[in-house]
Amino acid sequence: MAAPSSNTCGAMERSIRERVPPLLTDLYQFTMAYAYWRTGRHQEPAVFELFFRDNPFGGGFSLFAGLHDCLLFLRSFRLTDQDVEFLRSVLPPDTDPAFFQFLRGLDCSGVTLRSVPEGTVVFARVPLMEVSGPLAVVQLLETSLLCLVNYASLVCSNAARFRLAAGPKRKLLEMGLRRAQGPDGGLTASRYTYIGGFDFSSNVQAGFLFGIPVAGTMAHSYITSFTSLEEVWPQTLVAVNGEKDPVDIISLTKGWLSRVCELLGAEPGKISEGELASFLSYAIAYPQNFLPVIDSYSVACSGLLNFCAVALALCELGYRPVGVRLDSGDLCRQRAFLPFPLMFCASSFQENAIDVVGVGTHLVTCTQQPSLGCVYKLVEVRGKPKMKISEDPEKSTVPGRKAVYRLVDAEGHPFLDLVCLAAESPPEVGGSLNCYPLRCDDSCISVIPAHVACLRQDVFTRGQVRTARGCSKVEMSRPVAVS
Repeated sequence: MAAPSSNTCGAMERSIRERVPPLLTDLYQFTMAYAYWRTGRHQEPAVFELFFRDNPFGGGFSLFAGLHDCLLFLRSFRLTDQDVEFLRSVLPPDTDPAFFQFLRGLDCSGVTLRSVPEGTVVFARVPLMEVSGPLAVVQLLETSLLCLVNYASLVCSNAARFRLAAGPKRKLLEMGLRRAQGPDGGLTASRYTYIGGFDFSSNVQAGFLFGIPVAGTMAHSYITSFTSLEEVWPQTLVAVNGEKDPVDIISLTKGWLSRVCELLGAEPGKISEGELASFLSYAIAYPQNFLPVIDSYSVACSGLLNFCAVALALCELGYRPVGVRLDSGDLCRQRAFLPFPLMFCASSFQENAIDVVGVGTHLVTCTQQPSLGCVYKLVEVRGKPKMKISEDPEKSTVPGRKAVYRLVDAEGHPFLDLVCLAAESPPEVGGSLNCYPLRCDDSCISVIPAHVACLRQDVFTRGQVRTARGCSKVEMSRPVAVS
């Protein structure tokens, strides 16, 4: 696996300051902050919770992601003189000038963030993050924190669904950068699909910033750029065994192509010479990594035959071809012809002997559900519980500061996330516990946990990140299991 460069820690924090400055929020956050300040309530201690109401994609779980970016955002949260001057121009002209001085001095030194760890399996309506601090400040953080968590958690969860469908052995490649919602969406997708279970990304910048293994071979444009074998240069290749005399690989490949056509009963006249030239040129450039796309023209009449000829020539010289890439066609039938173990498939997801699957559009755009729907709700001010009561019962909130525990059975399997008031005693191991499932009637269940884990941790206090995150794989650790 590639490691992040030595400069990527600072690059990530600079990226957060550039991508998510304090002004990347809704205007009403500042109008509310002014109203709080005008009435002298801006310093009142307040608590907000971040959660989502329904599990995405009609499934039974989500993966929580985006925490690392949230921490960097909180650490760098400060309004510049330029920011304040812009706010002066868009807020009503009768806004008290002293408010802008107040804004200039704001930071997150009084904010505390408690959160579940990055990559944790989580469920609907369980508070994932608790943000506490001065009322005006924690109000101003709402939109930015939701922006950082919503898509990251959604695409991470989508990746986990692909991983579950693919099984543990098949490799998965994220390749959605060109179809993503802008450069930031593409980079976010590459990062959090890796947390969700993908093995590689085609995104080179994601490899540079986050140490994600990158992979890729060629596009159809490379194939179609060639016309004849005269464009192949050099035309020789040295064998693996170290023989000094280079071998004429074009003549060697032509000999194998004739034998392949005879064996398969193929018509040599239907074979694309330009495609063969492209395969040869790539094989000469990367003899240890020969993996061409074979459906630029016709898989059966050209691509497969050209691949076999070049691959067999490489084998004769001691090299081992990696496999082929297919974007279309009858994958099962085409796989039966291949003498090599690895097939790479893009834009398809069928149950057959495919070893690597590349997924782009449906992964990064989350086609089945474009938004996770995280919300950020006030639950306490000055130590008093606060509740939203809506005509839509789904949008009513549970008041008060809470604690979240994950209960585990005797076999080590988590079976329930318990949400209770923070003032209540934590559940005891081996003790009987009566629980009321969320969104159910007055039904009560009794459980006995063999182990109890506090799900949320203090991750940001007094302006500093509490957890040792750095720039390693730690902040992108994957969940141990999804069940």
